[in-house]
Amino acid sequence: MSVLRFEVNTGEKLEVQVTTLLNGGYAGRSQDDVRAHVEELAELGVPAPTNTPTLYPVAPYLAQQTGEVAVQHGRTSGEAEWAIVVAGPEPEDILLTVACDHTDRALEVHGVAWSKNAGPDVLGTRAWRLADVADRLDAITLTAWVGAEEPDTLLQRGTLAELLAPAYWTEVLRARDLLHPGTVLLSGTIPMREGVDQFAGVWKVELADPATSDVIGLAYRVRRLPEPIE
Repeated sequence: MSVLRFEVNTGEKLEVQVTTLLNGGYAGRSQDDVRAHVEELAELGVPAPTNTPTLYPVAPYLAQQTGEVAVQHGRTSGEAEWAIVVAGPEPEDILLTVACDHTDRALEVHGVAWSKNAGPDVLGTRAWRLADVADRLDAITLTAWVGAEEPDTLLQRGTLAELLAPAYWTEVLRARDLLHPGTVLLSGTIPMREGVDQFAGVWKVELADPATSDVIGLAYRVRRLPEPIE
């Protein structure tokens, strides 16, 4: 299991042992837009889900706070997301942080659930208590930059208003008896800009709260593994 360590906006430092890791998918707040996106992906060979939004169980060890992601080939990429982390038994123990779901796109055409388990979910090392930002969640921005050597090209930019809210997912977790300490859930992502190469060597993702100018970020490099001997 992974152990995640966070510096919280209240000044506390918390440690969370991940017992359950879940990736939301097709999680736009407008499900009409989601259905259109499903059709676009189907044309690229990605299997269409039976239901939306989706929820994919991921091996807990793939929740990582790292500056490097090792990959097997050149067709992998991240996705800018938020994550909720259940750090304790009380409602105020739910944390909100930035995340990037690094996915194997070559494997994705064979099964989205498989692809989610072929790369890590990278999380930030800082977090807000969800209750402290609950009244302004929709205004919080989510941005991703990529590049070959530096993250100098904008790939994604939007607000949390574009995605299903954390409250939606906490109810899903509660209904499935998964809202317990150690659960981490990633939100699903926002659209990528056309014409930008997502198969990049460097990633940077930020959550920014315009009310306080506070920013939670993460960054990592992608490292290609050596070719196998077989």
